Amino acid sequence: MIQFGVCTAYTNAALLADTGIDFIEENIQRLLMPLAPASEFVATRTAVKSAPLPVIAANAFLPATLKCVGPDVDMATLVQYADTACGRAGELGITTLVLGSGGSRQIPEGWDVVRAQQQFITLLQQFAPLAAKNGVTIVVEALNRGECNFINSLAEGAAVVVAASHPSIQLLTDIYHMLREDEPANQISKFAASIRHAHIAEKATRTVPGRAGDDFTAYFAALHAMDYQGAMAIEAHYGADLHADVVLGLATLRQQWGN
Repeated sequence: MIQFGVCTAYTNAALLADTGIDFIEENIQRLLMPLAPASEFVATRTAVKSAPLPVIAANAFLPATLKCVGPDVDMATLVQYADTACGRAGELGITTLVLGSGGSRQIPEGWDVVRAQQQFITLLQQFAPLAAKNGVTIVVEALNRGECNFINSLAEGAAVVVAASHPSIQLLTDIYHMLREDEPANQISKFAASIRHAHIAEKATRTVPGRAGDDFTAYFAALHAMDYQGAMAIEAHYGADLHADVVLGLATLRQQWGN
């Protein structure tokens, strides 16, 4: 059965524990602090393990200052960063790390897109064994063109995942980005073999499901058709009342999903 969660800080777990959500998806840079020494992670590790909701996923893999395509790629630094991130994720029982990171993977002006794609595939191949040894899956997230100029569709995401050719590198389907790109639901069916995680929000201003009344049922039907039993996290711009937003979002998702 699908798990519904919310992208937010683990420190909100107590506030959201009675909403019925299954998990929290955190921010890799904030939670795992891959650039910080291990001593700074100790208190976080203890707190997360005692939180009333599990943290099973984390996003925002790479900071914009750590480029993964273009002329300024430092692969050794990227690999060390990923090794720390995956190791700390494994310590916390986090099984999914989301690689969107539009700032990091934005192709600089004048840089060849084919060359950028090969750089990104090489990056995934370098990250894959680090993820595998820690029981982590890295999922590639396609972003809409307003946020990044590289990997803007499930097809483009699936192409680098297939090229990386490793079970620890898979694909995320973000229904918000699909809506922004007018990407039809049948793309989910086309690339179902690689999809391991999902995000969702409403199209116009990235509100939680239920605020604007977006209908996601076509996308959910495609996920049902592939017998998707993974996790789906609301990744939205929340209002002043996070609790109320999560209650509304979860109720809307369950109604449209059918459970």
